[in-house]
Amino acid sequence: MKSVAISLLFLASFGREVLPCQVQPPKQDLDWWKTSVLYQIYPRSFKDSDGNGIGDLKGITSKLQHIKDIGADALWLSPIFTSPQKDMGYDISNFTDIDRTFGTLADFDQLMATAKKLKLKVLLDFVPNHSSDEHEWFQKSVKGIKPYDDYYIWKNGINVNGVMHPPNNWLSVFGGSAWTWNEQRRQYYYHAFLAEQPDLNYHNANLKKEMENVISFWMQRGVDGFRVDAVNHMFEDTLLRDEPPSSNAANLPSDDYESLNHVYTRDLDGTYDVVDSWQKLMDNYVKTHRTDGKFMILEVYSTVERAMKYYTVGANPFNFMFIASLNNGSKAVDFKNTIDNWLKEIPSGKVANWVVGNHDNHRASTRYGEYGRSDQTTMLCSVLPGITVVYNGDEIGMRDRPFTYQETVDPSGCNAGPNRYQVKSRDPERTPFQWDGTTSAGFSSNPNTWLPVHPNYKELNLQLQTAPLLVSHYNVFKNLTALKKQPVLQKGSVELTLVTDQVLAIVRRLQGQQSVVLLINFNNDRDYILDLTERITVSSELKVYTASVESQIIPGTIFKANNLHIPKAASLILIYSN
Repeated sequence: MKSVAISLLFLASFGREVLPCQVQPPKQDLDWWKTSVLYQIYPRSFKDSDGNGIGDLKGITSKLQHIKDIGADALWLSPIFTSPQKDMGYDISNFTDIDRTFGTLADFDQLMATAKKLKLKVLLDFVPNHSSDEHEWFQKSVKGIKPYDDYYIWKNGINVNGVMHPPNNWLSVFGGSAWTWNEQRRQYYYHAFLAEQPDLNYHNANLKKEMENVISFWMQRGVDGFRVDAVNHMFEDTLLRDEPPSSNAANLPSDDYESLNHVYTRDLDGTYDVVDSWQKLMDNYVKTHRTDGKFMILEVYSTVERAMKYYTVGANPFNFMFIASLNNGSKAVDFKNTIDNWLKEIPSGKVANWVVGNHDNHRASTRYGEYGRSDQTTMLCSVLPGITVVYNGDEIGMRDRPFTYQETVDPSGCNAGPNRYQVKSRDPERTPFQWDGTTSAGFSSNPNTWLPVHPNYKELNLQLQTAPLLVSHYNVFKNLTALKKQPVLQKGSVELTLVTDQVLAIVRRLQGQQSVVLLINFNNDRDYILDLTERITVSSELKVYTASVESQIIPGTIFKANNLHIPKAASLILIYSN
């Protein structure tokens, strides 16, 4: 019978062209980021592979499995490009090569290959506002060589009694005038940041094309998207009008950046057009090469209204509310109103993002952990709908390391001087990752690292927190990323309710799925006994899925909804079946 079947099959196909097997192209995932966990790596501080005390690409590659293990979907690398390192890599002298501090393009390609095997997306820091003054473009611009002569913002000074002064009162983010005189060109150039970081001129079509080529270069190497640095600084008032004093000017030095209201050097409308052109470039690349979607997320410290405008051109503005708008003194109602407002303003079809921490701000465990609220921000950012953004070390509750002025290396802190460096310096949150209790916390074999390791590394490190049943920040984090992959958090409704004036409830529901309730006690001094049924619709019994470490509540604990005990400063995630 078998041979007859084969013969019949042969006869049936006889006289017809036998086509080769058609290989279907892989299915594109155009919106992979919509419910993702994005993990920021500060390369200098993540893992040192060669013992020189500075993190590098090979070190990062060796630890990608950790990022996979904690449930992250993508990683974002702070700048790794060729740089004199005057601002820790944000002063770029070649946008399409790797700084030798971190390795080579071959090392980067190996990192990309390993990430792809682990199904991790990779984003790079794109720094479009400025270059290094050592960049070839700037060197040629100084000399007036076309077309580079107009790649930067050059202006004549004001001559007062034979003394040359800057064109206006604009200030640098790092303090002092934003204008530096160049003797060779006999003009001032504008720099929103360090004098070694001249701003690029986006009114110049050739410059815009150069930056588009940078984006294309890295997409061709497999990069999945970009975190765009300081995007709202890209345009300035062409009339060079002085900026007015800020409401806090009287309390600040006259050359402090915050002493001015930056109406002429930030958030100008031309920025949106340039971002739109980048998004279209990325979308065309995806369409042409049939890749997964390319994602762009923007650093924008601005008003909600201006931030939302970036959604209209296809990009996603960072939401810094838990860093810039709220703090450990904010009340439950402050959190509720700020979150509600952001969710209300997001355009239809777009997704929110929630930032736990980053390299420019104090660590979450330092900002909120003083009263035992170390896990609060991570839990909020995981349960709310959309993208969760975390900074390396958040997953183990790393804290800021105190610095003396003599130890400070961050130019923002150094420029502020010994009396104000602690207000400006970003060194405390940039210390090496604490892998274990060995030399330099396992970050390096070298006892001398580019920034000192936090002295608490013997008690606070990854190795100590990984035992499966241990109540630790690491295991809370893994529980959160696992929960985030469930349909209820990816598609469910969102309800924010004040259970009391000090307790906030966030409820996520989806038909056919277990519901999720996050409870946060914002009172640092008092426990509460709650009757949840008075304010929200829940089951009579709820099970603890995970809880903040300092709450000392064990996952699996069953609570009665009408008699629920929440300790002071605690955050709990409860689940129940509908």
